[in-house]
Amino acid sequence: MNRIRISEPGFETSQSADERKQAALRYIMEAWEEAVFDGIEPELLANAAFFAALSDLVTNYGEDAVARMTDGLARRIQNGEFTLYRVTQ
Repeated sequence: MNRIRISEPGFETSQSADERKQAALRYIMEAWEEAVFDGIEPELLANAAFFAALSDLVTNYGEDAVARMTDGLARRIQNGEFTLYRVTQ
């Protein structure tokens, strides 16, 4: 897998952590939209993104740390933390 590095001078230090998180999300969302436009199903993208994210975290932090990090994921999903559009009746 090719890694893309942001090579702008001072990128990491000129922006706050929140600004970098927002920039990261914009990059992902732009790539997602482009892939959907090219005909890739969102479900396939989601699985690929989930795999890429988890494998990168495992590479950087190890299996045990990532297992602990994702331990509460089911509860967070059920609590609506990842729900963008909620239908209320």
